[in-house]
Amino acid sequence: MTSSRSAADLHDRWVAAPAPPRSPYELNQLLGSAARSRAPGGLEIVDNELLVDATSAAAAAGGGDGLDPVDAAAELGATVETVQARARTVFPDTRPVSWAAFGALIPVLAGSAGAGASCVAVAIVDALQADQRCALLVDADDPARSGLACAASWEGPWLRQVNDHISVRYSWRADALLARLETGLPAITPGMVPVPPDWLPDPAPEPLHTTVVDLGHGGWRATATPVYGAGGWLRRGLPSQRPILVIRATRPSLRQAEQLLARLEPWVQRGVATPIYQLVVNGTRKWPTGVTGAAGPRIAALLDEALFVPHVPAWEIGGVTDDPSPPRAVDALRPLLASWGLVTSPRHR
Repeated sequence: MTSSRSAADLHDRWVAAPAPPRSPYELNQLLGSAARSRAPGGLEIVDNELLVDATSAAAAAGGGDGLDPVDAAAELGATVETVQARARTVFPDTRPVSWAAFGALIPVLAGSAGAGASCVAVAIVDALQADQRCALLVDADDPARSGLACAASWEGPWLRQVNDHISVRYSWRADALLARLETGLPAITPGMVPVPPDWLPDPAPEPLHTTVVDLGHGGWRATATPVYGAGGWLRRGLPSQRPILVIRATRPSLRQAEQLLARLEPWVQRGVATPIYQLVVNGTRKWPTGVTGAAGPRIAALLDEALFVPHVPAWEIGGVTDDPSPPRAVDALRPLLASWGLVTSPRHR
């Protein structure tokens, strides 16, 4: 990913080229072409856009630290191709998906920015391990935007190498296993996210009771392409997943969640994706007056069975840390997990 050439060398290379970039538009064309040249299987629009954004920033800085933006774009394109080539082998969209190896599978999505999906995902895992259940917590969001960066006390020493540039690192959160994406690349695009089977440790825990997947705000992209990248966790399969949508008790959050459901709806209707199973309202015990009137038809269908997680000041200030989730949040989620048969009912504890 790095080159010994200086910024002056990079400039000379472009000037010597038959058609050096004379504008940002031409630069973007050059970088996009370099990325696609190493991805014969093709790049999705979102991958191409993010690769160009990341490498054009390096070009604007004069190729800082010897990084050649053209070579970087080509290498990033090759990484996408490597991940997608493996996906076509181990997770093809031409055959049904079996989720049996993951135990009960719970993808958690944020319906709006700052909804607290990572906090809810961690609280679910903490409730599971308090009941002596083996749980895997997958952080499928972009590492730069992850809400689980501080979920473990320290980074674990175990790595699963997906390819030359992408790894999954495993750490402990108390007795639960945390899997996070690790890379030295300047950017991660949806097409670089490992397919679900590559998140399992080798050997996998036995028995693995539940896997909780934090899609975070990356759920906005995941719902648009549930056959691609982190969206693969929403692919319809058996046993069926139970996707959770986390929102805030505000009108803007309801409106944004409606748009997310609208993106997912065509995939659900085609039988490709699993619909949202549960709505969780984070940060309150009930709906404020006048808020639910802003709900669109898709989110309105989930309101009657919504689960409320009370306000947690520690989450508002520090987000997820390696400390156990606050009891009030865990207790709010326990009845839901008990109704799914994943933990002991609070009445029998």
